[in-house]
Amino acid sequence: MCTCFQYFLRPPHRAAKLPPGPYPLPIIGNILHFGQNPHQSLAKLSRTHGPLMSIHLGRIFSVVASSPQTAKQVLGKHDHAFSSRTIPMAVHAHAHHQLSLCKEHMFCTPQLEASRGLRQEKLVKLYDYVKRCCDAGRAVDIGEAAFITTLNLVSELVVSSEVTAFDPDGANEFKHDFESISSVMGQSNLVDFFPVLERIDPQGIQRRAQFCMGKLLDFIEGLVNQRLESRGRVTSAKKTDLLEKLLDLNQESDQCEFSINDIKHLVLDLFLGATETVANTVEWAMTELLLNPEKLSKAKQELRTVIIGENKQVQESDIPKLPYLQAAIKETLRLHPPVPLLIPRKSEYDVQMSGYTIPKHTLLSHNTVVLSAVFGLWAETQAFGRTKILLSPNDS
Repeated sequence: MCTCFQYFLRPPHRAAKLPPGPYPLPIIGNILHFGQNPHQSLAKLSRTHGPLMSIHLGRIFSVVASSPQTAKQVLGKHDHAFSSRTIPMAVHAHAHHQLSLCKEHMFCTPQLEASRGLRQEKLVKLYDYVKRCCDAGRAVDIGEAAFITTLNLVSELVVSSEVTAFDPDGANEFKHDFESISSVMGQSNLVDFFPVLERIDPQGIQRRAQFCMGKLLDFIEGLVNQRLESRGRVTSAKKTDLLEKLLDLNQESDQCEFSINDIKHLVLDLFLGATETVANTVEWAMTELLLNPEKLSKAKQELRTVIIGENKQVQESDIPKLPYLQAAIKETLRLHPPVPLLIPRKSEYDVQMSGYTIPKHTLLSHNTVVLSAVFGLWAETQAFGRTKILLSPNDS
């Protein structure tokens, strides 16, 4: 009994010269230092303890990088040492961790060029919806409109059909399901810090993750089953979308490692990764511009110089002619990154960095909110107003 208590009370890696950090309490470590927004809590701690900081989360020892210099060392000089990843327990729900991306079928240059017309079509539908709302005097939920547009674009590329419409009820249900999954994935889970609690699931995160994912996976399973039925009909025309390519890959041989279950999770992963992040970024960009009328006015004026004629739509080829609008998007991503804390990496062996020792099996996270702020380089780093610097040719 005493040995067990000694094990939990003793801080791990106490002999190594670790990066500085807040003193860990017995058993729980630094968990009490975290609030509702962990990236903000870590940003505050980094101002006290430095850009390379030790954090103890239960029995899990981690290091947080909070400056461009330390991030370059991890991702550049020591990339082999930190090549492993960790998977949060909630992501294991429904075997969601067994994903194998086939990016050449969707994100290669020829495929992106081929889908340019489809992207323009979805933007025209978005424009028509906003115009109808304006004519009727109805407010437009920018986040929801961007979510529907992106979701339908991805679904057209994956299954050759739209899965929702600009309908308040149907769209809200989809958006709620996606937001629920993101909330569960981003929530601090005690099981990640104390693996012994996995069977208990004290916060119910694993159960909620299974419910949320199961609901969307059932919907995707219906899409896959419909496609399998249509492939069995002789008169059915063969599709050229991603789902068709994945099913071809699955049916090439009986020993194919890419199962129907893998296909479902891949499709879900594409939907999750492409929809909510884009919708949130668009919503934040509009919010920041509305809060800064002078910058909104400049962006509008730039658009007017490019769009000549009442019915002309902005094309992808016009983007290089819109440097101020590009700067506003970059500024939005700087202040509101889609993923404030990147997925932790795990050290394969002991690493010497910045005069400190990072032991083997240490989790290393990057706080992108602090990385993009770069305190001391620009004034008012947390204000939406660095567009002039972003427009500079020396901007990095």
